[in-house]
Amino acid sequence: MAASAQIQQLHKRLTQAEADAICARHDRLWQARPGGARAVFAWCDLSGLNLVGRNLADADLSGAILADCDLSGARLDSANLFGADLQNAILIEASLRRADLRGACLRGADLSGADLFEADLREGVIAAADKASGFKVFAAQTRAGEAQGAILAGANLQRSKLSGVIAVKADFSDAVMKDCKLVRANLKQANLNGADLAGADMSGADISGADLRNAVLVGARTDQMRKDGADLQGALTDDAPAGARLTDLPAAEMLREHARWCETGGAEGQPSRFDGVDLRPLKSVKGLNLTALSAKGAVWYGLDMQGVQLQGAHLEGADLRGCDLRHADLRGARLTGAKLNGSDLRGADLGPLMITADRLLPTDLTRADLRGADLSGADLRRVVMMLADLSRADFHGARMDGADTTGAQARTARGLPPPE
Repeated sequence: MAASAQIQQLHKRLTQAEADAICARHDRLWQARPGGARAVFAWCDLSGLNLVGRNLADADLSGAILADCDLSGARLDSANLFGADLQNAILIEASLRRADLRGACLRGADLSGADLFEADLREGVIAAADKASGFKVFAAQTRAGEAQGAILAGANLQRSKLSGVIAVKADFSDAVMKDCKLVRANLKQANLNGADLAGADMSGADISGADLRNAVLVGARTDQMRKDGADLQGALTDDAPAGARLTDLPAAEMLREHARWCETGGAEGQPSRFDGVDLRPLKSVKGLNLTALSAKGAVWYGLDMQGVQLQGAHLEGADLRGCDLRHADLRGARLTGAKLNGSDLRGADLGPLMITADRLLPTDLTRADLRGADLSGADLRRVVMMLADLSRADFHGARMDGADTTGAQARTARGLPPPE
């Protein structure tokens, strides 16, 4: 009998009721209640079952068939999914932190917004448990992790292991892939538009024909990487973009002069301009008074900007991706077309700036990119977000009285109140 036929016979088909009962016992175990038992679905066929929101952390799903399963919002942290078949499974917003997915098949699966922090998706040998001989290998060859056509848009893959993975035409748009291992990965024609690959190891990877527009490749290893026909337009690398370099400017002195100009109401110092400048070497502008600063098209990527004062600042087209803007004062700032993907804006003030007793200047985020940004607890009163991309952004607890989200892409935004 062929090896594949032997493996197929091993799978035990479970009904929805049987799967629910096993999940319930697993829940009791996690809650330290009597009658609890770890969920073991190894070599079981659960295809097409509904496991939405289930707690399967540390469960054994090795070799299981989970094709077409709905696992949206499920918790699979540290779960064993070695060699599992997850073809066309729905794993939207699922948590798979440190999950073992070696040799798993994710072809066509939807993992939009899923958390795969430190998950292992490397190749693995297909094997099965056998009572007579113990752990018996039925397939002599190793199988690479498969993710052809998988959707991982906005997923967190930071520090995950994807070396050797086959992810042809997979969608990694806006995924967080910092320090990810992608050695010899097959990413032909993959969508990596806006993906954050800072510090990733892409040695020997094949990105032929892939879309890496606006991707972050800062500190990435690209030795022997194949990139024939890849679109790298707007990609952020270690090289400074066109325009002035920060090293060519007396930045520290300019910032001090600008702060003095702000603090003295213009009596001393002078306003500074950083239009088009790569500001990444600054590392931090935490708490600085940069009111009315002009930094159109400037690159701020990854800076610590906690508590910075940028009231009325000109930040049109600026790159603020991955910045820590917690409790920053951005009242009345002009952020038209700015990139704020994955930025931390918790508790930030983006409300209107009072010019006179009867005149308010709203913060302008028209056409801004806020995909995956965290705006929970932020003040967004009267903010203008017309035509902005708010996909997967978090608005829980934000104040949004009078906010204008006309034409914004907000279908997958979380915590966003319905339009008035």
